[in-house]
Amino acid sequence: MDLGLSEKVCVVTGSTGGIGLATARQLRDEGATIVTSGRSENGIGDLHVAADLAKRGEPERVIAATLERFGRVDCLVNNVGWAEIHRFEDLDDDAWERSWQINVMSAVRALRAALPAMQEAGGGAIVNVASSAGKRPSATMPEYSVMKAAMLSLSRLVADLYAKDGIRCNAVTPGPTATEAWLGEGGLAEQQGSRDEVLAKVGSGRPLGRLAEPHEIAAAIVFLCSARASYVTGAGWSVDGGTVAIII
Repeated sequence: MDLGLSEKVCVVTGSTGGIGLATARQLRDEGATIVTSGRSENGIGDLHVAADLAKRGEPERVIAATLERFGRVDCLVNNVGWAEIHRFEDLDDDAWERSWQINVMSAVRALRAALPAMQEAGGGAIVNVASSAGKRPSATMPEYSVMKAAMLSLSRLVADLYAKDGIRCNAVTPGPTATEAWLGEGGLAEQQGSRDEVLAKVGSGRPLGRLAEPHEIAAAIVFLCSARASYVTGAGWSVDGGTVAIII
């Protein structure tokens, strides 16, 4: 199936590992021109911009570098995210602010920088990576849950505001995924106890009985970027193994 992504310029933030890297690879396989970004100096993109996307000015710098090199941005995937295990009562103002900057403002800044170029070009596609925790809050990741709910609202807002310009904006909501965030040393699993026991429990809590693989989340993102999703906007697609029930 031709997804219509050949030669499209696609920016994927937070794309040096995990879901972002899998997304960049799949977009590249579809013939897209890829811009990767993250704190690492190395990336697989046709252009890679090392940046700390939680900082003011850094997402804008990624978009500016893209426009300087390629002259346009056809697709933007806001994938930057970060979570730790906390109790609600242990979170101070600094913790909430840190999560806000990483999980929400990184996307807001990238959007503000990319949207004018998309408007000028007559269209574009945006996918924001939220979380199933944005639909059903996680008691062990309270600030992360709230920020990902904000990402869902942001996605709907942008979809409504820019549909007239031919710009589509959607969100995906992954459940726990087999990335370093969960599997790595000191990651979300180890923060909750025995790594293997926690992973087994978390996996068995999904109707499909396991964690997602990054490429499975990436496949939904790439589809939403593509011409095949030309009538999809303002949606929050669950890619969570059936974790969050459909609300009718």
